[in-house]
Amino acid sequence: MASLYTQQSRNVFRTWMMMTTFLVLIILVGFLVSQYYGDSSILYVAVAFSLVMNVGAYWFSDKIAIASVGAKPADENQYKELHRIVENLAITAGLPKPRVYLIEDPAPNAFATGRDKNHAVIAVTTGLLAMLDRSELEGVIAHELSHVGNRDILVMTVAVVLVGTISVIANIFLRMSMWGGGRGRDRNGNALIAIATIAAMILAPLAAQLIQLAVSRRREFLADASGALLTRYPDGLASALAKIGSYAAPMQRASTTTAHLFISNPFGTHPAAQYMANLFSTHPPMQARIDALRGLKV
Repeated sequence: MASLYTQQSRNVFRTWMMMTTFLVLIILVGFLVSQYYGDSSILYVAVAFSLVMNVGAYWFSDKIAIASVGAKPADENQYKELHRIVENLAITAGLPKPRVYLIEDPAPNAFATGRDKNHAVIAVTTGLLAMLDRSELEGVIAHELSHVGNRDILVMTVAVVLVGTISVIANIFLRMSMWGGGRGRDRNGNALIAIATIAAMILAPLAAQLIQLAVSRRREFLADASGALLTRYPDGLASALAKIGSYAAPMQRASTTTAHLFISNPFGTHPAAQYMANLFSTHPPMQARIDALRGLKV
């Protein structure tokens, strides 16, 4: 059976594979474009850009993820109970206390981010605090701390930056194509820019697939089970998931780029959200998670 340390090693490996894939993709597109324009400096820019973004994804991805959802530090005086729960469970789990952030949103949800346990962040929505009782909130926090403990947050958070960057690059090449960049080159050149444009167009959905491979559904089941073991009360998390799953409206700043970070699909349960959930299936069905928890013996 895989141990916690095996899971941590796998997540580190997945992160390196994701960053390497990103590096290769950007260099490949840079090479194609440099060949078309006959300017080798474009390739050097692509190499430099990909290296800078990889470093940035590792060191600053938590800040980017927090900013993208509009999270703010949770005041310790105003949210004493939340801080107390996070601190107590972190001590139980043998982890440093993560920084605690708040998202002003009526939809109940939460996520963890950061490159390691010493730079971890847990963010919860105001809707989550309003909807859950103490035991349910403890279950959710324990779930997020489990992501911190097994280093899920590393691969989850790096994915935010790299996928977002790939989407931006795809948009740039689409605009270049629309503006007719590089006209006057020979047919071979036109073929190369066509290949580069097509490659850029498929990078965004490719990135979504990359998330599905790197951040598997099994990760959520593992964090649910680990969180239940941490609190010794599986029904707390099961009840929390039932309440979260019953909330139909999407989060105000729901995004496919950060969807995999949250404990629940941030697009809600309306028909459009179900389409998005199927397209970016980073979470297992909520009922399956609840059933697994209620069948768990601790």
